[in-house]
Amino acid sequence: MRLVLLGPPGVGKGTQAERLSSRFGIPHVSTGEMFREALARKTPLGLEARKYMNAGKLVPDDVTIGLVKDRLAHADARSGFILDGFPRNLTQARALDDVLRDLGVALDAAVNISARAETVVRRLSGRRQCRQCGAVYHVEFNPPREAGKCPECGGELYQRDDDREETVRKRFRVYTAETEPLVEFYRERGLLVTVDGEKHIDEVTQSIISALEEGNHLEESSSNGHS
Repeated sequence: MRLVLLGPPGVGKGTQAERLSSRFGIPHVSTGEMFREALARKTPLGLEARKYMNAGKLVPDDVTIGLVKDRLAHADARSGFILDGFPRNLTQARALDDVLRDLGVALDAAVNISARAETVVRRLSGRRQCRQCGAVYHVEFNPPREAGKCPECGGELYQRDDDREETVRKRFRVYTAETEPLVEFYRERGLLVTVDGEKHIDEVTQSIISALEEGNHLEESSSNGHS
């Protein structure tokens, strides 16, 4: 099973990728993991990526594509993979086609986990993290017993800058402009599976697994009509 996961920030792609990885016995390949591995191994591409990351800049497409190509050539990815965070735009999607063609394999499906902007804002802006132990809570869905205090270690809970409402909305706009066109890209190829990311985590997982195991790579209709 070779999959791409699509969806806005905060929709739960990482969580679903881990579950699918366990279910199908294939690696969850995230851009973050690729960068960390390449940096640890001090590969030429990893060192190139570090220059941009240290400067607070986005890593260029050609460097990211090179990292993906290296990662998908590893032995553990021969039987499949789940790509999370790549591709982010049409240039990367077309490059992924080339990479897979060179490897002699093809993508099985692009899973689009959909959610409205207000849902994403609600999920992310409510998160609070402990400064001491790193535990994460949510003011609505998983509130600490005492506001602003970590139940685990007593540390201060704070809101990360990238979880602030204005930042979340900006990230959603960037996603819509750059990444959402990928939905149409994969729809045209008959690879798109869309599931409702506003449902419970377990329901989202089951929707994805059901569609994939049935070999149904046609788009599912989400219950609230967004895609």
